[in-house]
Formats: sequence, structure tokens, C-alpha cells
Amino acid sequence: MPLPGRENPVLLLGPLLRHVDPVSATVWVETDRPCEVEVLGRRARTFGVSGHHYALVVVEGLEPGSATPYEVRLDGEQVWPEASSAYPRSRIRTPGRPGPFTIAFGSCRYATPSTVDADEGIPPDALDTYAARLTGQPEDTWPDALVLLGDQVYADELTRATRQWLSLRRQQPTPRDAQVDDFEEYTRLYAESWSDPQVRWLLSTVPSSMIFDDHEMIDDWNTSAAWRRKVTGQDWWTRRICGGLVSYWVYQHLGNLSPQELADNETWQAVQEHRDDAEPVLQAMAEAADRDPRSVRWSYVRHWGEARMIMVDSRAGRVLEESTRGMLDEDEFAWVEAAMRRAVDEGVEHLVLGTSLPWLLPHAIHQVERWNETLVRRHLGRPLGWVSEQLRQAADLEHWAAFGDSFERLGRALVGLARGEQGRAPATALVLSGDVHHAYAAELVQPDGLSTRVHQLTVSPLHNQAPHPIRVGFRIGWSRWARRLTTGMSRLARVRPSELDWAKQAGPYFGNQLGELVLHDRDASFRLFVSDRDDGGQGRLRLVADLPLSNPVPAEVTG
Repeated sequence: MPLPGRENPVLLLGPLLRHVDPVSATVWVETDRPCEVEVLGRRARTFGVSGHHYALVVVEGLEPGSATPYEVRLDGEQVWPEASSAYPRSRIRTPGRPGPFTIAFGSCRYATPSTVDADEGIPPDALDTYAARLTGQPEDTWPDALVLLGDQVYADELTRATRQWLSLRRQQPTPRDAQVDDFEEYTRLYAESWSDPQVRWLLSTVPSSMIFDDHEMIDDWNTSAAWRRKVTGQDWWTRRICGGLVSYWVYQHLGNLSPQELADNETWQAVQEHRDDAEPVLQAMAEAADRDPRSVRWSYVRHWGEARMIMVDSRAGRVLEESTRGMLDEDEFAWVEAAMRRAVDEGVEHLVLGTSLPWLLPHAIHQVERWNETLVRRHLGRPLGWVSEQLRQAADLEHWAAFGDSFERLGRALVGLARGEQGRAPATALVLSGDVHHAYAAELVQPDGLSTRVHQLTVSPLHNQAPHPIRVGFRIGWSRWARRLTTGMSRLARVRPSELDWAKQAGPYFGNQLGELVLHDRDASFRLFVSDRDDGGQGRLRLVADLPLSNPVPAEVTG
């Protein structure tokens, strides 16, 4: 709906620079009314969803390794950059420049500093602080990509301002534990999270790749078959999941797709045919995705020269029946494995796997999740199985370790790649994750014979906090005595042993934090920054880890 008193179209959110390859880019915006959006001479009409208006502009004909400043025009009028902006000009920087390729990453960003009450005690927003720092640095130090690994919004943790907005919309008081209910209320969450000036500039300049986790939909989404039977039977479920999936498709997933994928995407083509209001098209897509996860693929691939990222949906496509339980269904897993083989065939130096949930956990927590899954499956329908299921849901035992067959299958795929069974082994295979509200680095150390170094890099949260009991639990989870204890529990329960073992390299770190992955030829390193405040109370980032991830490259012999 047009903003009152404004004759010309208004840019409400964005621009977000999304998919970028050597010769093309996509730019996403939300506007207050239907209009034509122009970026670098390329134009796109908005499409409507329940009274909201969006556009994705495909910019083609770019030069590899170039940096091109851009403006956004709505119906011919420039709306970005804003006239009063003190930020550097937004620009599209295509891959292909000499030097290292830097990926900034993190997860779990609850609202923004301006909308969070001071009494919540949340440390400075790491993404906000990172963006502010970049504005004062030379362009050649900016990251080449931003990877957001889930919980970009929280549908089940609302700020005071959003609760007040809900009270007006629903015409009744909104309790502290209120949650959003439909698409309209989801749009409020994205507006709240992406209107922050520093982050808005960052998202306009650094191409972003995103994937959901549970809080975009509902806490513990798809933990188990029992959880799903309980929740999906509620009368509000269809509104909630459809609102979540439609908003995710519009605000996040659409920008994950390349121009070719957009051309091949049936939903996107149908949306363009129903520009006035694509809500029925997207509602049907969301209902089908909830009913049959195979109907939509949320996973995707990013091509970054010597690096390849495979972003894996580890939430929506789960197989939940205990007898066939899996993090991914068969078709999805085969797709991931094929993407890994293609990366090796094409000679990438660094394979990056994005998954919102960590593959390698603290050892004791891993053992507890394996133990719990074994008890639920073995005693299904009996009292011990029921108790184990209640523990699973109460303790959030739902990571890769809680899907043991999938954990092992991903391990076999990575080990085969690292042993060169598919071709020349990359220098590194890097699993990027979030979710667990602390940061750590771990490396696969068993089995032997790995030419590729395989790492788990977990960074969470960007803007939230971990209660003290959770911090204690994760510290214990990495301890030797807890590992021995839980390994004993697993043996008593006859949990199938694994040939995989890993060692913690850094962490655990707590607080709001952001990671950087720096890739150059066959070299790779990981830097972790934690936010705090300087003596004047301003947010800043402190480097707490700087870790080499690859084997030293032998010096070239000359003579």
C-alpha cells in the first residue's frame, strides 16, 4: 500500500545484492506500490504478494573481476543511495579479482540493536558492528560474500515493538511469548531486521547467500515425527507454515537463485504471470512444500572460482519416520553428493558445505544425540521410547548426530572426497554452520589417509545470547570426562560405532560473533570476531581466533 502523502514510489527494504557471478548479479527490493525498478539500465516490474510489492532485477553483461557502483530507480526516480547517505556507494563486485576470496558468515540474528530492550542484556550486534567497521576500510578489504546460516528472523521471539504492533493489528493484548501467525506478520520481522542502516548498506554491497533454520518457522521445526504430529494438528499450523515459507521464498530464497535457475524455476515463472497478486501461487507452493518436501528444493550451489559452496537444507526436507529417519531424503542427498562430485571434477580448491546445523558437535553432545535416537527407535511405542522422545524434544536433540544414518553418509562422502576417490582432492572441505549459540572450529582426524583437510566451522549468534546454563552445557560437552561418560552410555545402549573422529581446534567462544573464511589458491584460514564495547560504550569487534585450515603449500623449486 502506498505510504500516505508520498506521490512517488518508496523503497521500503533493500536493495539487497544477492546472487553474483562473474558476469551477472541479482538485486532485490521491496517497494510501497507497484512500479518499475531499474538497476544499471536493467528493469523489472514489481510483483505483489498480499498487498506488498517486490522486485528482483537481473543485471547481466558485467565484467569479471569488476566493481560497478549502482543506483536504484523506481519509475525513473533515484531512491538509492539516499541523498543524505554517509556510506560508501553500493557496488556490484564480480568474482575474478586477484587476491584472496573472503567469506563472512554467521547465523542467528535477533532483530536489531535499536529494537531490543537494554534490559535484555544482549551484546553488540556483530553484523551491525562489522558493517560499520567496513565503511571505514578500503574496498579491497571488504568480504566477497556474506553467508547467513539460519534464523535471519525469529518468528517465536518478538521484540516489544513488534508485540505492540501485533496488539494493534489483532486488537487484543499480546503476551511476551506471542509468535507471528501469517505472512503479514512475517513481513514485519523482515522490516525490523533489515532496516538497520549499517546492515542495509552491507546487504546492498556484499552479495548474500541465505538458508533458513527453525526460528524462521517455529522453534524445533521438524525435530521428529512425534513433534510433527503434535504441531501440525493445531488449527493455526497451516497459516503459520505457509506464512513462514512464503515469506522465506520472497525475502530469502528468491535471491539464492542464479539467472539460469530463475529461468527454469516454475514458481518464479508463475509469479511473473500473476504479478498483481502472486499470493495464491506462493500459498500453493508453501502448502505443497509442507505436505511433500520433495516438491521444492531449497538447497543450492554458489560458484566462486576456486571455491564452491553447496548450501544444504537441513530443516524442511527431513525424513522423520523412525525406521527411515534422515536429515535429507534420498533424492536430496543424491543431489548433494552429485554437486560434490562436480566440484571435484571441475577442480575446485575449496569445497564449502553450508548447513544451518553443525555436522560435528561437541563430542559428548554428539554421543547423547546418537544414544537418544537409538533408544527412541529401538523402543518405539513403549514407555522408554516415549520418555526418550520427550527428552529429544526438550533438549533439542535434533542435529546431524540425531540423524545417525545421515551423519555417517555425509561423512563417507567427505572422506571419499578427501581421499581423492572422486578425482584430485581439494585443499579443504569446510562445513559452515550456526544454530548452537557458540563458536568453535573442529577438524576431522579419523579415518586416516585424508589428503583434504576437513573442518567444521560453527559461528552463532550474530545478535542474541546464550543463557548461562547453555554455556555451561557446551563447555562440558567438549570436556574429556563428559566424552568418556557419554561414550559409555552409547556402548551400553549398543549404539552403532562410527569410524569418524574429530578434534576441537578452537573454542568454545560465547557472545555475538562473526566468522571470516579467507581462501587464496590452496590456502585457507578462519578468523573469528566477537563483539564487545570500548571504553566509550561503542560496539567493536575483537579478533579471538586466527586459524590456518590448509596444509602449507610447498615453496616453488627453481633452478
